[in-house]
Amino acid sequence: MPFHPLPVRDGLNPTRLVLPHDPASVARWGTALAYLLERFPDDADRLREKVAAGEVVTGAGQPVDERTPYEPRGFLFLYRDPPPDEPPAPALAEIAVLHRDRDLLVVDKPHLVATMPRGRWVTRTLLVHLRRELDLPELAPAHRLDRPTAGVLVLTVRPQVRGAYQELFARRQVRKVYEAVAPLPGDGRAFPTTVRSRIVKHRGTAPAQEEPGEPNAVSLVDLVARDDARGLGLYRLEPHTGKTHQLRLHMASLGLPILHDPFWPVLRPDAPDDPERPLQLLARSLAFTDPLSGAPRRFESRRTLREWRR
Repeated sequence: MPFHPLPVRDGLNPTRLVLPHDPASVARWGTALAYLLERFPDDADRLREKVAAGEVVTGAGQPVDERTPYEPRGFLFLYRDPPPDEPPAPALAEIAVLHRDRDLLVVDKPHLVATMPRGRWVTRTLLVHLRRELDLPELAPAHRLDRPTAGVLVLTVRPQVRGAYQELFARRQVRKVYEAVAPLPGDGRAFPTTVRSRIVKHRGTAPAQEEPGEPNAVSLVDLVARDDARGLGLYRLEPHTGKTHQLRLHMASLGLPILHDPFWPVLRPDAPDDPERPLQLLARSLAFTDPLSGAPRRFESRRTLREWRR
């Protein structure tokens, strides 16, 4: 894990900035403060306040002042202010703890809650909320769930064990089972079926995309229950890889887009969340062999998908 000379404050990690190292950088900026003011011109007054208060430090933990030299390839750490227009996240109150010990916290994440600070959501995220509510400043996710997806999420309590659990997910040693509500197939397709494709997430675009080439994403899809009156099915999904939007994209590629997906089959305009129509995708269970104790672990969501309860 990267070293942070500033502690977590009010549930938020400090931001780490890496200073450019091209030959012209030193001549261009000269001081660390000059670099900050040029990079964030709209926040110039606030940055000067933070520097004066000693809230901007170098990678060595030394407070930055107006004379601190610019150091190519160096680091600066500071606390960024939360956005004043951060959207609400009322579902934070619905987070349920499934398991807690000295190493792990396992929760049942609601739909429409971001796992960790990113984009428009910073303080109203699962990670920041739980750090504050449970007084666990070192809490960190071992993996992620998309904001629209609900279900089982594993977090590590202590930095000393974080790498061991994150490696489980990185090495695909965790069995993940999801449930989804989607249209019934109209082509007589046989289930279970395995979907293989190449998925790429390009910077600056919201949804991931399938592209020609060697497959890097594999999902097992099974139809486990039918509602013929409504033309809907309950699907069991097992991703064997972990690409961005993998299950959503693979279901769409079968012509069975997950109900209420804002990306597929058609990208919807950006609009406020509709809590009555969340994406019908649930991380039902996670199972793995504990890397520290060797014991089998399995955690299961207590949630049900709204469109399958009716």
